[in-house]
Amino acid sequence: MTVQRASGRGPRRPLVIPIFIPHEGCPHDCIFCNQHSISGHLAPPVTAREVGEIIRTWLERSHPDRMGQVQVAFYGGSFSGLPIARQEELLGAVQPFLEEGRVQDIRLSTRPDYIDPERLDLLVRHRVGIIELGAQSCDDRVLRQAGRGHDAAAITLAVGLIKERDLRLGIQLMLGLPGDGCRSLRLTLETIIGLRPDFVRLYPVLVLRDSGLETLYHRGAYRPLSLGRAVVQAAVLKKRFDDEGIQVVRMGLQPTRALEQALVAGPYHPAFGELVDARLMLQRTRRALASVPATERVTLVIAARDVSIFRGQRRTNMLRLQALGLLERFNLHIDPDQPRYTLKVLQENSFGGDWAGDGEPVSEQSL
Repeated sequence: MTVQRASGRGPRRPLVIPIFIPHEGCPHDCIFCNQHSISGHLAPPVTAREVGEIIRTWLERSHPDRMGQVQVAFYGGSFSGLPIARQEELLGAVQPFLEEGRVQDIRLSTRPDYIDPERLDLLVRHRVGIIELGAQSCDDRVLRQAGRGHDAAAITLAVGLIKERDLRLGIQLMLGLPGDGCRSLRLTLETIIGLRPDFVRLYPVLVLRDSGLETLYHRGAYRPLSLGRAVVQAAVLKKRFDDEGIQVVRMGLQPTRALEQALVAGPYHPAFGELVDARLMLQRTRRALASVPATERVTLVIAARDVSIFRGQRRTNMLRLQALGLLERFNLHIDPDQPRYTLKVLQENSFGGDWAGDGEPVSEQSL
């Protein structure tokens, strides 16, 4: 297999400035939850002054040429469940940066049952543009076992209210909750597709120290997904969401030292999303080569940023293609203008041995 590279540059990515408010605004104790372990923050609640300092620090340290839209994101708690004065304190700290044009948007996460017209009025007045709902599942039985305190109807109602205000909508889902299975996962998938969010996050359930799930796990009453099974489920959902034009912006929790120290069991991997993307890329490659006569050699074109997922963790995809006798049936061309997560099939020698791109040929071993 021959690999050729071309030079180029993709669009700038948004700069997201994170503000952590772990477990604020949420009196519920969901069975999977230990927000302090997830966020790694045990300090007192952040103040408005500290919010301003965090934003200024991020802006000063970020090179303008590497920044797209700037967003301030409140993570960790159920923001709209905070007392009104607390919401106004935090949102008010961002307003000067919005007025100066140094920040373009505010995003926050909350629970579906903490969305109503009055709460949304407050958020809109403070120029919140993106709301992420922690739906987790759309199966009432799974929601009850997780101790969520709301049903699937609350998710649908919240989505409708958010869409009425023309706000961008994100949905957070969890894979492997107690009582979850193929049927409930399918129900959740079809429900979310019908709700048409702008983007989705997928989180495999982890057993964290001091969570209710840890007690069930030690009793033998809960068995987490294996890493392989979690990757398979996430891949199924991501492909469907991709096909429906719904962006999956993250898969797996952000790796932190605190999270790893609190981890008891479950399908944790610091590059979980890359495992899922690698599985999907292998599937695309196999389907593409299956449509070509075995006697023909083709050129496969991928995005420059997709080299690692084409290869797979520890070259697992390459080894699998080799085992299937497919590795020598194609040349690989790396195109910076190719959309991510896509694969183009061209005739043999489409770029030719004398291809005059800016890059240099790369050996298969370097993959």
